[in-house]
Amino acid sequence: MLVTYDVQTLNSSGQKRLRKVAKKCEEYGVRVQNSVFECVVDNTQLRQLELSLESIIDPQVDSLRFYRLGNNHETKVKHVGAKPTIDVENTLIF
Repeated sequence: MLVTYDVQTLNSSGQKRLRKVAKKCEEYGVRVQNSVFECVVDNTQLRQLELSLESIIDPQVDSLRFYRLGNNHETKVKHVGAKPTIDVENTLIF
């Protein structure tokens, strides 16, 4: 699953929402770009994540996008440039 978000940060409440959205996404996946996370989740976890994020954002000015990459996600993602690709299904040690 690819989760992307755009949170308006013109004021302190937007900046707070942005931090909360990022923190929640970190519980489910790995940040691959500023507002993009790769997550390996089952249907229940996905629904929990969706509900959590929907309760954080302001739908009048913020947006969320969820992309289902499927079982063969390795073949559906092409990475070019900085920040090496991370295998989100292996153990992550930082």
